[in-house]
Amino acid sequence: MNKADDNKITIHCRAGVPIEKAWQYWTGEEHIVHWNQAAEEWFTPSAKNDLRPGGRFIYRMEARDGSAGFDFEGEYTVVEKHREISSVLGDGRTVKVMFSEEDGETSITETFEAETMNPVEMQRQGWQAILNSFAAYAGRRSRLNTLHFQTAIKAPAMKVHEVMLSQQHYSEWTSVFNPTSRYEGSWEKGLEILFLGSEPDGSVGGMVSTIRENIPGKYVGIEHTGFIKNGERIPLSAEASEWKGARENYTFAEAEGYTQLSIAVDTVPKYEAYFSETWPQALELLKKRCES
Repeated sequence: MNKADDNKITIHCRAGVPIEKAWQYWTGEEHIVHWNQAAEEWFTPSAKNDLRPGGRFIYRMEARDGSAGFDFEGEYTVVEKHREISSVLGDGRTVKVMFSEEDGETSITETFEAETMNPVEMQRQGWQAILNSFAAYAGRRSRLNTLHFQTAIKAPAMKVHEVMLSQQHYSEWTSVFNPTSRYEGSWEKGLEILFLGSEPDGSVGGMVSTIRENIPGKYVGIEHTGFIKNGERIPLSAEASEWKGARENYTFAEAEGYTQLSIAVDTVPKYEAYFSETWPQALELLKKRCES
Protein backbone atom coordinates (compact mmCIF):
# COMPACT_ATOMS: atom_id res chain seq x y z
CA MET A 1 0.00 0.00 0.00
CA ASN A 2 1.13 3.51 -0.75
CA LYS A 3 0.58 6.54 1.36
CA ALA A 4 -2.19 8.78 0.05
CA ASP A 5 -1.30 12.44 0.59
CA ASP A 6 -3.96 14.63 2.20
CA ASN A 7 -6.52 11.84 2.11
CA LYS A 8 -7.74 11.49 5.66
CA ILE A 9 -10.89 9.69 6.77
CA THR A 10 -12.59 10.32 10.11
CA ILE A 11 -14.96 7.85 11.76
CA HIS A 12 -16.71 7.79 15.12
CA CYS A 13 -18.43 5.54 17.63
CA ARG A 14 -19.94 5.82 21.09
CA ALA A 15 -19.27 3.06 23.61
CA GLY A 16 -21.64 2.72 26.54
CA VAL A 17 -18.89 2.43 29.17
CA PRO A 18 -16.80 4.93 31.16
CA ILE A 19 -13.56 6.08 29.57
CA GLU A 20 -11.42 3.97 31.92
CA LYS A 21 -13.13 0.81 30.68
CA ALA A 22 -13.08 1.92 27.04
CA TRP A 23 -9.34 2.54 27.26
CA GLN A 24 -8.81 -0.86 28.86
CA TYR A 25 -10.82 -2.66 26.18
CA TRP A 26 -9.15 -0.72 23.35
CA THR A 27 -5.57 -1.32 24.48
CA GLY A 28 -5.58 -4.68 26.30
CA GLU A 29 -4.22 -7.56 24.22
CA GLU A 30 -6.75 -9.91 25.81
CA HIS A 31 -9.56 -7.63 24.57
CA ILE A 32 -8.23 -6.67 21.13
CA VAL A 33 -8.50 -10.26 19.90
CA HIS A 34 -12.27 -10.18 20.56
CA TRP A 35 -13.26 -6.97 18.74
CA ASN A 36 -10.65 -6.30 16.03
CA GLN A 37 -12.64 -7.51 13.02
CA ALA A 38 -14.67 -5.82 10.30
CA ALA A 39 -16.86 -8.87 9.63
CA GLU A 40 -17.57 -12.22 11.24
CA GLU A 41 -15.59 -13.94 8.46
CA TRP A 42 -12.39 -12.45 9.91
CA PHE A 43 -10.77 -12.64 13.34
CA THR A 44 -7.63 -11.66 15.25
CA PRO A 45 -5.94 -14.77 16.67
CA SER A 46 -3.17 -12.80 18.38
CA ALA A 47 -2.31 -9.24 19.37
CA LYS A 48 0.88 -7.69 20.75
CA ASN A 49 0.62 -4.15 22.07
CA ASP A 50 3.50 -2.17 23.59
CA LEU A 51 1.49 0.91 24.55
CA ARG A 52 4.03 3.74 24.83
CA PRO A 53 5.58 6.32 22.51
CA GLY A 54 8.01 4.33 20.39
CA GLY A 55 6.32 1.07 21.29
CA ARG A 56 5.07 -1.23 18.54
CA PHE A 57 1.85 -3.12 17.98
CA ILE A 58 1.10 -6.07 15.74
CA TYR A 59 -2.33 -7.60 15.29
CA ARG A 60 -2.54 -10.80 13.27
CA MET A 61 -5.73 -10.79 11.16
CA GLU A 62 -6.95 -13.91 9.37
CA ALA A 63 -9.97 -15.15 7.43
CA ARG A 64 -11.78 -17.81 9.41
CA ASP A 65 -11.74 -20.18 6.44
CA GLY A 66 -7.95 -19.97 6.29
CA SER A 67 -7.88 -18.38 2.84
CA ALA A 68 -6.00 -15.18 3.78
CA GLY A 69 -4.18 -13.40 6.55
CA PHE A 70 -1.94 -10.40 7.25
CA ASP A 71 -0.24 -8.47 10.04
CA PHE A 72 -1.62 -5.03 10.96
CA GLU A 73 1.30 -3.28 12.61
CA GLY A 74 2.86 0.05 13.42
CA GLU A 75 4.55 2.25 16.02
CA TYR A 76 3.01 4.61 18.56
CA THR A 77 3.95 8.29 18.38
CA VAL A 78 1.60 9.71 21.04
CA VAL A 79 0.03 7.94 24.05
CA GLU A 80 -1.92 10.18 26.43
CA LYS A 81 -3.94 7.99 28.76
CA HIS A 82 -7.71 8.36 28.36
CA ARG A 83 -7.22 11.03 25.70
CA GLU A 84 -5.16 10.19 22.58
CA ILE A 85 -3.38 7.35 20.83
CA SER A 86 -1.53 8.22 17.62
CA SER A 87 0.57 5.90 15.51
CA VAL A 88 2.36 5.37 12.21
CA LEU A 89 1.51 2.19 10.33
CA GLY A 90 4.09 -0.01 8.64
CA ASP A 91 3.45 1.69 5.27
CA GLY A 92 3.92 5.20 6.71
CA ARG A 93 0.26 6.19 7.02
CA THR A 94 -0.85 7.87 10.25
CA VAL A 95 -3.72 7.03 12.60
CA LYS A 96 -5.07 9.21 15.41
CA VAL A 97 -7.61 8.02 17.98
CA MET A 98 -9.23 10.49 20.39
CA PHE A 99 -11.24 9.55 23.50
CA SER A 100 -13.71 11.70 25.45
CA GLU A 101 -16.35 10.93 28.06
CA GLU A 102 -19.85 12.32 28.54
CA ASP A 103 -22.57 11.03 30.87
CA GLY A 104 -20.63 7.86 31.65
CA GLU A 105 -20.15 6.92 27.98
CA THR A 106 -17.07 7.20 25.78
CA SER A 107 -16.87 8.85 22.38
CA ILE A 108 -14.09 7.61 20.12
CA THR A 109 -13.02 9.52 17.01
CA GLU A 110 -10.51 7.87 14.71
CA THR A 111 -8.76 9.62 11.82
CA PHE A 112 -6.59 7.66 9.42
CA GLU A 113 -4.87 8.23 6.10
CA ALA A 114 -6.35 6.22 3.26
CA GLU A 115 -4.25 3.98 1.07
CA THR A 116 -4.47 4.03 -2.73
CA MET A 117 -5.18 0.40 -3.59
CA ASN A 118 -8.84 0.34 -2.51
CA PRO A 119 -11.74 2.81 -2.87
CA VAL A 120 -11.96 5.39 -0.09
CA GLU A 121 -15.55 4.48 0.75
CA MET A 122 -14.63 0.82 1.10
CA GLN A 123 -11.88 1.77 3.54
CA ARG A 124 -14.26 4.00 5.49
CA GLN A 125 -16.80 1.21 5.80
CA GLY A 126 -14.19 -1.35 6.83
CA TRP A 127 -12.62 0.79 9.54
CA GLN A 128 -16.05 1.90 10.75
CA ALA A 129 -17.11 -1.75 11.01
CA ILE A 130 -14.15 -2.44 13.29
CA LEU A 131 -15.05 0.60 15.40
CA ASN A 132 -18.65 -0.63 15.63
CA SER A 133 -17.36 -4.05 16.63
CA PHE A 134 -15.42 -2.41 19.45
CA ALA A 135 -18.48 -0.51 20.71
CA ALA A 136 -20.55 -3.71 20.67
CA TYR A 137 -17.82 -5.62 22.51
CA ALA A 138 -17.48 -2.90 25.17
CA GLY A 139 -21.24 -3.00 25.78
CA ARG A 140 -21.25 -6.79 26.13
CA ARG A 141 -18.16 -6.83 28.30
CA SER A 142 -19.68 -4.37 30.77
CA ARG A 143 -22.55 -6.79 31.46
CA LEU A 144 -21.31 -10.25 30.56
CA ASN A 145 -18.40 -12.52 31.35
CA THR A 146 -16.91 -14.74 28.63
CA LEU A 147 -16.08 -18.32 29.55
CA HIS A 148 -13.67 -20.40 27.47
CA PHE A 149 -13.64 -24.19 27.08
CA GLN A 150 -11.57 -26.54 24.92
CA THR A 151 -11.42 -30.20 24.04
CA ALA A 152 -9.25 -32.26 21.67
CA ILE A 153 -11.31 -34.72 19.61
CA LYS A 154 -9.74 -37.54 17.60
CA ALA A 155 -11.81 -36.92 14.48
CA PRO A 156 -11.73 -34.64 11.43
CA ALA A 157 -13.04 -31.11 11.92
CA MET A 158 -15.81 -31.64 9.37
CA LYS A 159 -17.09 -34.64 11.32
CA VAL A 160 -17.02 -32.73 14.61
CA HIS A 161 -18.91 -29.86 12.97
CA GLU A 162 -21.51 -32.21 11.48
CA VAL A 163 -22.07 -34.22 14.67
CA MET A 164 -22.22 -31.13 16.86
CA LEU A 165 -24.97 -29.47 14.81
CA SER A 166 -27.04 -32.48 13.68
CA GLN A 167 -30.52 -32.56 15.21
CA GLN A 168 -30.08 -36.00 16.80
CA HIS A 169 -26.61 -35.56 18.22
CA TYR A 170 -27.17 -31.98 19.34
CA SER A 171 -29.88 -33.24 21.68
CA GLU A 172 -27.47 -35.86 23.03
CA TRP A 173 -24.49 -33.71 23.89
CA THR A 174 -26.54 -30.78 25.21
CA SER A 175 -28.67 -33.02 27.43
CA VAL A 176 -26.35 -31.92 30.25
CA PHE A 177 -28.09 -28.53 30.18
CA ASN A 178 -31.59 -29.95 29.77
CA PRO A 179 -32.62 -33.61 29.18
CA THR A 180 -35.11 -32.41 26.54
CA SER A 181 -32.66 -30.05 24.80
CA ARG A 182 -33.31 -29.53 21.09
CA TYR A 183 -33.35 -26.83 18.44
CA GLU A 184 -35.72 -25.59 15.78
CA GLY A 185 -34.66 -23.56 12.78
CA SER A 186 -31.54 -23.34 10.66
CA TRP A 187 -27.78 -23.16 11.21
CA GLU A 188 -27.45 -21.13 8.02
CA LYS A 189 -25.77 -17.74 8.34
CA GLY A 190 -28.20 -14.92 9.03
CA LEU A 191 -31.15 -17.14 9.92
CA GLU A 192 -32.96 -17.61 13.20
CA ILE A 193 -32.67 -20.67 15.41
CA LEU A 194 -34.49 -21.57 18.63
CA PHE A 195 -32.73 -23.52 21.39
CA LEU A 196 -35.48 -25.18 23.39
CA GLY A 197 -36.16 -27.46 26.35
CA SER A 198 -39.00 -28.40 28.66
CA GLU A 199 -39.16 -26.80 32.10
CA PRO A 200 -40.11 -28.76 35.27
CA ASP A 201 -43.70 -27.49 34.98
CA GLY A 202 -43.95 -28.83 31.43
CA SER A 203 -43.73 -25.44 29.71
CA VAL A 204 -41.25 -24.75 26.92
CA GLY A 205 -38.32 -22.42 27.53
CA GLY A 206 -35.12 -21.48 25.77
CA MET A 207 -33.33 -18.90 23.64
CA VAL A 208 -34.06 -17.09 20.39
CA SER A 209 -30.82 -16.71 18.46
CA THR A 210 -29.30 -15.70 15.13
CA ILE A 211 -26.49 -17.51 13.33
CA ARG A 212 -23.85 -14.84 12.72
CA GLU A 213 -21.57 -17.20 10.79
CA ASN A 214 -21.26 -20.89 9.92
CA ILE A 215 -18.12 -22.04 8.10
CA PRO A 216 -18.15 -25.86 8.06
CA GLY A 217 -15.20 -27.34 9.90
CA LYS A 218 -13.91 -23.87 10.85
CA TYR A 219 -16.27 -21.68 12.85
CA VAL A 220 -19.83 -21.16 14.11
CA GLY A 221 -20.94 -17.84 15.64
CA ILE A 222 -24.25 -17.37 17.45
CA GLU A 223 -25.88 -14.28 18.96
CA HIS A 224 -28.80 -14.57 21.38
CA THR A 225 -31.61 -12.12 20.72
CA GLY A 226 -34.41 -13.21 23.03
CA PHE A 227 -35.86 -15.77 25.41
CA ILE A 228 -38.65 -18.33 25.17
CA LYS A 229 -40.66 -18.46 28.39
CA ASN A 230 -43.87 -20.46 28.76
CA GLY A 231 -43.71 -20.94 25.01
CA GLU A 232 -43.73 -17.18 24.37
CA ARG A 233 -40.97 -14.96 23.01
CA ILE A 234 -39.45 -12.36 25.31
CA PRO A 235 -37.07 -9.78 23.77
CA LEU A 236 -33.77 -9.04 25.48
CA SER A 237 -35.05 -5.93 27.18
CA ALA A 238 -36.57 -5.12 30.55
CA GLU A 239 -36.00 -8.15 32.82
CA ALA A 240 -33.51 -9.79 30.47
CA SER A 241 -31.57 -6.74 29.29
CA GLU A 242 -28.31 -7.94 30.84
CA TRP A 243 -28.18 -10.76 28.26
CA LYS A 244 -28.34 -8.38 25.28
CA GLY A 245 -25.72 -9.22 22.66
CA ALA A 246 -24.63 -12.48 24.37
CA ARG A 247 -22.74 -14.73 21.97
CA GLU A 248 -21.44 -18.27 21.61
CA ASN A 249 -18.50 -18.94 19.30
CA TYR A 250 -17.22 -22.36 18.23
CA THR A 251 -13.79 -22.62 16.56
CA PHE A 252 -12.40 -25.81 14.98
CA ALA A 253 -8.65 -26.31 14.39
CA GLU A 254 -7.51 -29.59 12.86
CA ALA A 255 -3.96 -30.99 13.23
CA GLU A 256 -2.34 -34.43 13.35
CA GLY A 257 -5.60 -36.35 13.36
CA TYR A 258 -7.24 -34.27 16.12
CA THR A 259 -9.67 -31.37 16.13
CA GLN A 260 -9.18 -28.73 18.78
CA LEU A 261 -12.66 -27.42 19.52
CA SER A 262 -12.65 -24.07 21.33
CA ILE A 263 -15.83 -22.58 22.82
CA ALA A 264 -16.37 -18.99 23.98
CA VAL A 265 -19.65 -18.42 25.84
CA ASP A 266 -21.01 -15.13 27.17
CA THR A 267 -22.93 -15.34 30.42
CA VAL A 268 -24.19 -13.14 33.21
CA PRO A 269 -22.20 -13.60 36.44
CA LYS A 270 -24.97 -15.50 38.27
CA TYR A 271 -24.70 -18.42 35.79
CA GLU A 272 -20.91 -18.52 35.57
CA ALA A 273 -20.51 -21.35 38.10
CA TYR A 274 -23.27 -23.38 36.44
CA PHE A 275 -21.76 -23.15 32.96
CA SER A 276 -18.25 -23.75 34.30
CA GLU A 277 -19.50 -27.11 35.57
CA THR A 278 -21.83 -28.17 32.74
CA TRP A 279 -19.92 -27.13 29.60
CA PRO A 280 -16.98 -29.52 30.22
CA GLN A 281 -19.51 -32.33 30.74
CA ALA A 282 -21.29 -31.46 27.50
CA LEU A 283 -18.01 -31.38 25.55
CA GLU A 284 -17.07 -34.79 26.95
CA LEU A 285 -20.34 -36.21 25.58
CA LEU A 286 -19.63 -34.59 22.19
CA LYS A 287 -16.09 -35.97 22.19
CA LYS A 288 -17.30 -39.52 22.86
CA ARG A 289 -19.93 -39.30 20.11
CA CYS A 290 -17.45 -37.94 17.54
CA GLU A 291 -14.83 -40.57 18.37
CA SER A 292 -17.26 -43.52 18.33
